[in-house]
Amino acid sequence: MKGPFRQGWSRRELLRTGLTATAASFVASGLNFAVPSRVQAQSSLTPNAALDELMAGNKRFVAGGLTAHEQDLSILKRHTEEKQEPFAAVLSCADSRVPVELVFDQSIGHIFVARVAGNLVTPEIIGSLEYGAAVLGTKVILVMGHSNCGAVKATIQGKEVPGQISSLFPHIQPAVDQAGPNLEAATQANAKIQATLLRESSTVIAGLVKSGSVKVVAAYYDLGTGGVKLLE
Repeated sequence: MKGPFRQGWSRRELLRTGLTATAASFVASGLNFAVPSRVQAQSSLTPNAALDELMAGNKRFVAGGLTAHEQDLSILKRHTEEKQEPFAAVLSCADSRVPVELVFDQSIGHIFVARVAGNLVTPEIIGSLEYGAAVLGTKVILVMGHSNCGAVKATIQGKEVPGQISSLFPHIQPAVDQAGPNLEAATQANAKIQATLLRESSTVIAGLVKSGSVKVVAAYYDLGTGGVKLLE
C-alpha cells in the first residue's frame, strides 16, 4: 500500500499515525499546535471516586430512585452556559436504548459523552476524549458496551449490508475473533479492546493514566436490568 499506511499495520499504529499526521498538518500550515489550557474549575474527585459516583448513580437508576431530575434545571443551565465541568466521560454505543445520563442518574454538565455505533475508538473519538480529560478534567473514562448490540451482532453475522455500515466491522472483528459468536461475550470483549486501544493509542490519555489523574475502564450495560457491570 502506498502512502503513510503500510500493509500489516495494526489498528493501534494507524490510530497513532493518524493523530501524528493531524498534528503535522497544523505545523505545516503555520498554526500553533498545543493542548488547550485547562479550565479553571474542575471536579475535585479522584478517579476512583468518580467511578464510584457513576456506579452509585446506576444503582439508583436500577432501583428506580433517580435524583438528577430533582435538580433545578434552570439553575444548571445558567451555570453551564459558559463552561462545563464534567467529572466523567463515557464512550457509549449510539444505540437509542442507552441513555447515558439516565443510566448513571446524572444531570446537565456532569458527564462528557461520546457516542458511536459499537462504542469504537477512532481518531475523532480519541480527540474528543482527550479534550474531556486534558482540558475539562474528567477523572474517569468509561468505555461501555451493551447487551443486544446491533453493531456487534452484524459483525458476527458478516452479511452484506448497505452503505457504510460495514465500515464498523473491521473495528469489532478482533473481539469476535477473541470471544467467538456469543453476542454477550463478543460485546464485552469489544468494550475491553476499545478501552485498551484508548489507553495505548492516545499519548495524552496514556500520560494521564500513568500519572494517576485519569482511569480508563471497560463496562457492560444490560438493557433488561439497567445494570452496569465493570469489566476490569
